[in-house]
Amino acid sequence: MINTSFQPNNEIRGNEMHFWPDNFTWRNYETVLFDPGRTPFLPALGNSLLVTISTVVIALVFAFLASVAVTRFRFKTRKAFIITILVVQMIPGEAMIVSIFRVLDGWHLLNTIIGLTVVYVATVLPFTIWTLRGFVNGVPADLEEAGMIDGLSRAGAFWRITFPLLAPGLVATGVFGFIQAWNEFVLALVVNARPEMMTLPVWLRTYQTLTGTTNWAAIMAGSTLMAIPVVIFFLIVQGRMTSGLVAGAVKG
Repeated sequence: MINTSFQPNNEIRGNEMHFWPDNFTWRNYETVLFDPGRTPFLPALGNSLLVTISTVVIALVFAFLASVAVTRFRFKTRKAFIITILVVQMIPGEAMIVSIFRVLDGWHLLNTIIGLTVVYVATVLPFTIWTLRGFVNGVPADLEEAGMIDGLSRAGAFWRITFPLLAPGLVATGVFGFIQAWNEFVLALVVNARPEMMTLPVWLRTYQTLTGTTNWAAIMAGSTLMAIPVVIFFLIVQGRMTSGLVAGAVKG
C-alpha cells in the first residue's frame, strides 16, 4: 500500500510489477490533501477521530459498569440480561439500517457527529460488555474482601485493588471499539452522507468511479494516511497495557 502510494497511477495499472517506486512522486499525497475538486481530507479525519474517540470512551464507561453489575451482583434479570447481550450480537447491523435511519431522522440526528456516535456505541456495546465481563469475572472477589478487612470501603477496595487489574481488559476492549468505529463504512455512508460530515472510509470511496478511471494511487495514499492514526494508537496502547499489567500485579 505504501509502495503503491508513491507510484504514478499509470505504473500501477501496467503489466509489470514494481517492488519499489521507479518514478518516486508525492503527487498522490498532494492530490489527497489539497485537491480542491474533492471533499477535503482533514475534515473527514476530524470527523473520524471525534466519532471514534467518543465511541470508545462512552462504550467503555457503560460496558465497565454493566460488566461489574453482572459479575459482582445477583439480581433477578441477570441471566436474561446476559442472554440478551448474546442475542443482540447475532443481529447484523446492516439488517437494522432502515430502522436506524428512521429513528435518527425522527431525532434530527442525521448527518451529525452525535447521531453517528450513538449508532456506533449501540453497535460496539454488547461485545464490549461481554468481553469486560470475562475480565471482571477473572479477578477474585476475595481481593476486595481482603481490602475491606484492612479498612477499605467497598468502593475503595474496588478502585484501589480490582480496577488496576482490569486495566488490560479495558485496553483490549478499547482496541476493538477503536478498530470497529474507525473502519466502519456502511452505517457511516447511510447516516452521514453529506460531504462535510463524511468519515474517512466514506471519504475514501469518493476516489472510486463507475464511469471513469479509478485513481488507485490516490486511494493508496489515502489508505496510508488512514493507517497512521491506528499505528499511533497501537503504540500508545502497547505501553499502557504493559504498565497496567505491572501496576495490577503489584497492587494485587
